[in-house]
Amino acid sequence: SNKSHKLIDKFHNQNTYVICIKGCKLLGMIAIRDKRPFSLDYKLKNIESYLPGFKSIFEIRLLAVANKYRNTVIFTGILKKLFELALERGYDLGIISGTTRQIKLYYHIGLKSFGPLVGKSNALYQPMYITFDRAMDFKESSSIFKNKNTTIEKKVVLNYLPGPVSVVKGVVEAYSAKSDSHRGRQFMRDFNSLRKTLCERVNSEKVYILMGSGTLANDIISAQLSLLAGKGLVLINGEFGKRLEDHAARAKLNYETYSIADGQTFDIKELSGVIQESSGYSWLWVVHCETSTGVLNDVSSLCDLCGQHNIKLCLDSISAIGSCRVDLGGIYLASASSGKGIGSLPGLALVFSGEYAASDGKQFPRYFDLSYYDQKNGVPHTISSNAIYALSAAIENSDWNRRFVNVKRWSEHFHEKIDNLGFTILADTSCRAPHITTIILPEDISSMEFGRKMQSAGFLISYRSEYLLYKNYIQICFMGECEEPTNEFVNYFRKTRSDIKWRGRG
Repeated sequence: SNKSHKLIDKFHNQNTYVICIKGCKLLGMIAIRDKRPFSLDYKLKNIESYLPGFKSIFEIRLLAVANKYRNTVIFTGILKKLFELALERGYDLGIISGTTRQIKLYYHIGLKSFGPLVGKSNALYQPMYITFDRAMDFKESSSIFKNKNTTIEKKVVLNYLPGPVSVVKGVVEAYSAKSDSHRGRQFMRDFNSLRKTLCERVNSEKVYILMGSGTLANDIISAQLSLLAGKGLVLINGEFGKRLEDHAARAKLNYETYSIADGQTFDIKELSGVIQESSGYSWLWVVHCETSTGVLNDVSSLCDLCGQHNIKLCLDSISAIGSCRVDLGGIYLASASSGKGIGSLPGLALVFSGEYAASDGKQFPRYFDLSYYDQKNGVPHTISSNAIYALSAAIENSDWNRRFVNVKRWSEHFHEKIDNLGFTILADTSCRAPHITTIILPEDISSMEFGRKMQSAGFLISYRSEYLLYKNYIQICFMGECEEPTNEFVNYFRKTRSDIKWRGRG
């Protein structure tokens, strides 16, 4: 009846099609649609009464493959694309009116019958549904989703590790480029420009860049603290606070510790009382973002407190810089690294300073002597030009303000979703870091098994660290050039917990 004399589906404008063509010839197709009423709504009343609970439902229709190609990879290719599209959109339930001639095929895919047959006597259809869990079971077991050349590492879909992180565009290219002399004039201009930009990003007076890790940066801070008179106070509210104490002990510093429970931040009034009761503190050292627990300590209040008592404040900012807003104004020393939130590859240690470094009088190794770096314009020793230019690329090619807004929004949405799923977040709501979420798993769910199962599906989460395995924690980190968590990721999170619990009961 239409002008083109073509058969056009009445829902055509709302359909999304997966098609296979050869030249101009259509070999196979399928359509999905998520607008109600569905085609099945007209054939069967109150379909919700037959279905399990769902949040996002869609209908599968118009499956057709040319007779000549029905037993070829065309059908499996269309099916694979259908699954990928549905998972990408976050659907957790799909329905279909399946022809009774292909019921065994539909069962094999994971579909389940519901309700009476619909249609006419010569063309009967069985209403069927597939849940997210059954779809994922089929995806994991079916050969059509597997590539013989694909390892777990190559299967990664989303990286939510605290390191190595997904790097910023241009980083890998800079690492692969021809190396420059670290004594060259152009390199020194670029090196000093990078230092200036880094300081501007975090409001610091100076930054020292060395070959090494964040651990080296903290070792250098402990060496610098050994030059100060008086004793220090190391604050501990997690694994990395304990590591700061270890740095202090190895450097034979004169210090005391103040510890609180994991998942909490420091009460400034209580801390003020501690400082007043034990006079003589000349420095205070604390982790800015306690990676192990997902707690972001209140640096602004700590800075004010230290200012009131003439105490030099030092920070481990390795997991904070580049992942959330950081202001190092008034900070004596702070550590960072090229990896983590900044989004370059690891290999460079950063030490930010609010003033020129004190001379050590050759008391400790020359590599630790920051005053020597001042004398040599920041480059007293060999440094990799590739690592420097990669760090520059990570800084220049990323919009930190936009990243911080996105990470905060992603975190809030993710916390809401996993709260609804019944997961327990370790950090108190008053001090949660936007970019790190530490989750306490119940005793009947192994963090090792949970992490491995997520990894097998292409989702990298943190679970292998010794302190996480010991306490049965897992972590999701939005660091580096991260991507927003998909509905598929959240749904698989729930499914992983259900699968492990189900096996445990067996």
